[in-house]
This record gives sequence, C-alpha cells and structure tokens, in this order.
Amino acid sequence: MYMRLVQVRVKPDSLPDLRRNYLEKVIPALHDVKGCLFANLIQSDRHPEECISMTLWDDRGRAEMYEKSGKFKELLRESLPFLADSSEWKIQLSEDLTLQYEPVPEEPVVKSYEVAAAEDSHPPAQGRPGSMFVRIVSPQVREEKIDEFIQIYREEVLPALRKVKGCRYACLTENVQDMTQVISVTIWDSKEDADEYERGGLFEALKERLEHTFAGVYQWKMQLEKDTGGHVVTSEEITVGGYKIVAGKGFF
Repeated sequence: MYMRLVQVRVKPDSLPDLRRNYLEKVIPALHDVKGCLFANLIQSDRHPEECISMTLWDDRGRAEMYEKSGKFKELLRESLPFLADSSEWKIQLSEDLTLQYEPVPEEPVVKSYEVAAAEDSHPPAQGRPGSMFVRIVSPQVREEKIDEFIQIYREEVLPALRKVKGCRYACLTENVQDMTQVISVTIWDSKEDADEYERGGLFEALKERLEHTFAGVYQWKMQLEKDTGGHVVTSEEITVGGYKIVAGKGFF
C-alpha cells in the first residue's frame, strides 16, 4: 500500500466550507479513481488552521498517476478559495508604473509514503466527523536500523496496539524520498482513547523498545535528559501530532 499526505493551511472560518467541498467533490471523485482505498480530511489538534488530506492506495504507480493527472489539479483548484494565502508577497510594476502587491497562494505540501507494516484490516470505512481521531508519530531512524525498526513495529507494536481500547487501525509508512523518515499512523474512536493510551504508559514502553534505532542525535538527546533531568530540543526530535477527522470514507 501507499500513502499520500497533502498538507494545507485553511483560512479562518473556512473549515466548514473546505469540509463540505471534501465531502461533496473530493471523496466522490476519489471513489472513482482506480487504486484509491481510503480518503479523509484531518484537522490538527494543536493548530486548527492546519489540515491534511490523507489517502491510502493499493499501488504507488496509481497514486502517482493520479497526482500527475488533471483530476488532482482540478480538485486542488476547487479547494483554493478556502486555503490561506502565503506570507510571501509578489511585487510588480503595473503598466502605469505603480507598485502592485499580490499575495502568492501557498502551495500544499505533498508527502508520499510506502506502507511498510499495517493491520490486516482496512481503515474504518466511514468516520464520524468530529469524533474519530488520528495520531501521527514521526521519528528519525538510523539508516542501518530501518529493517529492525520495521520488524519490531510489525511483531510487537501492531499486536500491542490491537489490544488497546479505541484503536481502530495502525500502520507504519516510509517516506519515499527519505527512507529514514517513517511515520506511524493510528486511527482512534475518539481523542480521549488516544490520550488515555499516551498517558497509560504503553506508548512510552513501545518507544523505549524502539529508541535504540533512532538517529544518533535523538539518542544523545535522550541520554542527556537522563543525565540532567532536563528536556533538550534537537532538530530530530520525535514528532507526535494529533488530528481530528472532519471528513472521511473508505472505498472497499
């Protein structure tokens, strides 16, 4: 399987319009695209203006064909009225030599990931908007430890998550451009279930089981924390993000 993440910033108060557009235009269009298995629009828990369209595909080639097709560009164009402009401005001289300032539309960030390990079941076919929740955990892994990381995730992390209350789906993906960047995606019945998992100690236990595979700078950061009792921020800090599902559907 293959995952595409399209990250955008939404204009203030435009999320309902973006959600309606996603439900009425994006999902029906993706339903007819061969190879697309699942699509949802998720909103950041910490930064409400940040949204991600997350799609799962049965094959990388089909996902890339869609990205290069006119359909992707057409759907993106229909979403532009709801997206925030960039902080970058274009300055040019008009014909009468007066200065004109125009905001440059912010291009969405598109990231692609190969699914390296996943539950046998499919993602939830129909989310309950505003209730279901997505956690994205993104560590940086040492290149020589990638295979070991995937094996531990498949043999230990997935079985553990399968037993956690409220966890509906889990998968591990590798960045197509940078194999050392991986993300673990879990889909939950509610934010409360996801928060309880993080507070309950299992998340820390699983992270400790994997930490010897993390990049050296992260290893150093963790050791320094143990030595000093403080928190040290580095450029390769493990990232944990929470997202509310505002629109979603599976095409199985």
